[in-house]
Amino acid sequence: MRLLLFMLGVCVGIVWIEKPAEAQNYPWCLHYGTDFGGMNCGFTTFQQCLDTVSGIGGFCQQNNTYPLPPGPRPSARVQRRYSYY
Repeated sequence: MRLLLFMLGVCVGIVWIEKPAEAQNYPWCLHYGTDFGGMNCGFTTFQQCLDTVSGIGGFCQQNNTYPLPPGPRPSARVQRRYSYY
């Protein structure tokens, strides 16, 4: 009986500690064909997507819902070029 209660406690503890599953969003999507085909947005590089689509058909497209990292900021200082000629 004690073993059963111990095992039940361990199972409840594991379920309580685990995080819920979340969808992953990556920068490249694979579209499996054009007629109600599936889509897999689980690729980190364009080459990885192309390697997967090779032989099965479909096409790779950049994921438009993937948040792009911030790019370089434009300089706040204006650079002026003077011509002395």
